[in-house]
Amino acid sequence: MSIIVLGAGMTGLAAGYASGLPVYEATWSPGGICSSYYMRPGSGERLSQTPEDGDAYRFEIGGGHWIFGGDPLVLRFIRSLTPVKSYIRRSAVYFPEQELLVPYPLQNHLRYLGQKVAAQVLQEIIDAQQTRKEVVTMADWLRANFGPTLCELFFEPFHELYTAGLFRQIAPQDAYKTPVDLSLVIQGAFDDVPLVGYNATFVYPEEGLNVLAQRMAERCRIQYGKRVVKIDVGNHELFFEDGTSTRYESLISTLPLNQMLEMTGLEVGEPADPYTSVLVLNIGAKRGPKCPSEHWVYVPRSKAGFHRVGFYSNVDVSFLPRNARERNDRVSIYVERAYQGGQRPNDTEVDEYRQTAIAELQIWGWIGEVEVADATWIEVAYTWSRPGSRRRQKALKVLEEHDIYPVGRYARWVFQGIADSIRDGLIAGVVLR
Repeated sequence: MSIIVLGAGMTGLAAGYASGLPVYEATWSPGGICSSYYMRPGSGERLSQTPEDGDAYRFEIGGGHWIFGGDPLVLRFIRSLTPVKSYIRRSAVYFPEQELLVPYPLQNHLRYLGQKVAAQVLQEIIDAQQTRKEVVTMADWLRANFGPTLCELFFEPFHELYTAGLFRQIAPQDAYKTPVDLSLVIQGAFDDVPLVGYNATFVYPEEGLNVLAQRMAERCRIQYGKRVVKIDVGNHELFFEDGTSTRYESLISTLPLNQMLEMTGLEVGEPADPYTSVLVLNIGAKRGPKCPSEHWVYVPRSKAGFHRVGFYSNVDVSFLPRNARERNDRVSIYVERAYQGGQRPNDTEVDEYRQTAIAELQIWGWIGEVEVADATWIEVAYTWSRPGSRRRQKALKVLEEHDIYPVGRYARWVFQGIADSIRDGLIAGVVLR
């Protein structure tokens, strides 16, 4: 019996790296959703390494995962494993009806909406700041901070897509993603403003996220293909999909909190908190005549139902096939569509969505002829809590009482980036090694 790390995503790899403890991973490669893969134009095969001739698009399993924020020591640790480049964020909101791109965050760039709308929104935000309103749900929080016009124009239709309709039911969270600074709102109605937000700057490994994962994995004791299906907390025993089992002393779990409760059978006496899944459509295509130059774009309305389009190759041309990098006539992108947890589309629905999304992007002029289109499914992508819910706190407590220590973003049901997840894994590994 020993202490075991569950999951070889970024958190689990960091824990295994720092501790030397065995890591059990369900799939056959490290990195989880934060891992890159490669596809040649015209091919449907995923490659784990870039081909020698460089003729392949680079994508990521979970869409663009950029490393923002983070403790300087964690960033130093990352740089010790692989070189990284630094970037200054370029993002925007897109209104398809007007073919209008407005820099993000929208509330700090009201002048792009026209003088009449800007004046109306500005007055509503000022009124909202001066009036205390009861806030229970995320929908309440948006109205209380931005007023009706901006909510109807952007925040409500966007969150309808982004949360798969849950924003009227879930508690407000992650307010730093949509900062409200009245002085910047006023300044932005007339002039340029400085970048704000948690991801105004970010870094990314020169060779791809998969290389960072592989470098950590080389220093870990990983058993691949070990998908846990049941945990006997009384006998401290793990049961795997392949029919084998093993005993443990304690577990460092990086698996989603809801899955751990299901596999352990532990009850917390609280209704389940919701989550959203995301279908990521990775596309390699000819660059369209109206292709944005931003790194990612938020979309409040789309016929296909996606809420964000990210441009890998606008961050770095290394995401393109080598022979296209100087010409920059192609684009590597990811398109995100959210679903309420447990509502995974079938293969026919995914194929129909793929065609619809591609056609819409082509109509917008963002992409031309498509050379690769590959869909990936992220079962637990964003985690939410119901107003007043204590399920998360109770779940963490009951698991810890049974020698299971949840670590990282999904295991603790919080939002955080790669750097913070690596930090959590390193700390857990050092403590329990």
